[in-house]
Amino acid sequence: MGEIDAIKALTRCADRMGELGLRLVVAESCTGGWLAKLLTDLPGSSAWFDRGYVTYSNEAKQSMLGVRSDTLMTHGAVSEETVAEMVQGALTESGADLALAVSGIAGPGGGSDEKPVGTVCFAWQKRGSRPQVASEHITGNRESIRRQSVHYLLERLSEMVYE
Repeated sequence: MGEIDAIKALTRCADRMGELGLRLVVAESCTGGWLAKLLTDLPGSSAWFDRGYVTYSNEAKQSMLGVRSDTLMTHGAVSEETVAEMVQGALTESGADLALAVSGIAGPGGGSDEKPVGTVCFAWQKRGSRPQVASEHITGNRESIRRQSVHYLLERLSEMVYE
């Protein structure tokens, strides 16, 4: 999805969330608030955007979103288990109806054989439902990995809003 397509899709999602009275919360790590910034670029976003958490450190993931230390020690910050707890924590701590979460390795360093640069884990959830999770290996430089991660989450938002 290109930048223009992403903005058009987001605008449609925003209109739909407004119509349905839905509120959104995001929990970001590797994207560093990029998703929240994009969401709040839309005029009127206060009608449907509740808040954003930028939880870059493990400590922030634990204190702000309730990610368990056992999860981080066993699976790492970049894992489906961690983003599932991030998305659930975002819903618990907010008044939102929909949540998105992301954690990944955007590079250029920080990767390993097991989790190379470009490994990104995502979670999305509607209040009252189970979290959905996915992992992707995204190629490109740091900015490209982060941008593609934001676009991936916008696609999941569209699916949640229109399902």
